[in-house]
Amino acid sequence: MNLQMSRIEAACAVLKLQAVGQEWPRLAEVALNQELSLADYLESLLNVELEARAERTRATLTKFAGFPMDKTFEEYDFKFVRGAPRKQLKELTGLVFIERKENVVLLGPSGVGKSHLAVSLGQLAVQKGLKTRFITAADLMLQLPLAKKQDRLESYLKRSVLGPKLLIIDEIGYLPFGREEANLFFNVIAKRYERGSVIVTSNLPFSQWSTAFADDTTLTAALLDRLLHHSHIVQISGESYRLRGKNAIGTVPTVLQN
Repeated sequence: MNLQMSRIEAACAVLKLQAVGQEWPRLAEVALNQELSLADYLESLLNVELEARAERTRATLTKFAGFPMDKTFEEYDFKFVRGAPRKQLKELTGLVFIERKENVVLLGPSGVGKSHLAVSLGQLAVQKGLKTRFITAADLMLQLPLAKKQDRLESYLKRSVLGPKLLIIDEIGYLPFGREEANLFFNVIAKRYERGSVIVTSNLPFSQWSTAFADDTTLTAALLDRLLHHSHIVQISGESYRLRGKNAIGTVPTVLQN
């Protein structure tokens, strides 16, 4: 490496142009071989830096999101889950609902891919540079009371509830909440109302949601009023994808078939 290359490398480090510092010799050779103009060469340098920064942003957003798995919309098995409304779901992948601060509610029995679809929409949001957060309802209900007990509820809500453009809350209804947890969950939905999009998944029809929220029908009605006011309700029916093949050979307990 000659002195000029060292000076360029040092300048790129000071200016935090990491990609430019790594790629400028290769791109210079390409520009020379293709007889590109200086403007074309400069543009190629800027583009490689912009893409590198976008990739670092996506990596940071993915880490913050906390997805439990890597899922894409294309991987969803519509042939098996015939009760999934493909057209409606495909339209949601455009993410217009996030721009409009609308919600998505994925309802259906266990195993039909609600979490898969929620994660796939979340990952699309991250790819577009949108701050996203995934959390199960059970984990959220552990973290909220703890934050309240430690006198940091407001900071937790600001960072993890109001901060993301898209908040995904998975598995509402699998575990019932106590009254304090129900009130805190209502607070989450109320604070995000018309301020940011929420995706929720649940195995319960709306008529049974009060059983998950301390049997408080008044609170549940107020919660649903805010959640559903600007929302896309996706009803999915079908058999469990995780148990596919086992029904045919009679290995699934009767309680899981109902």
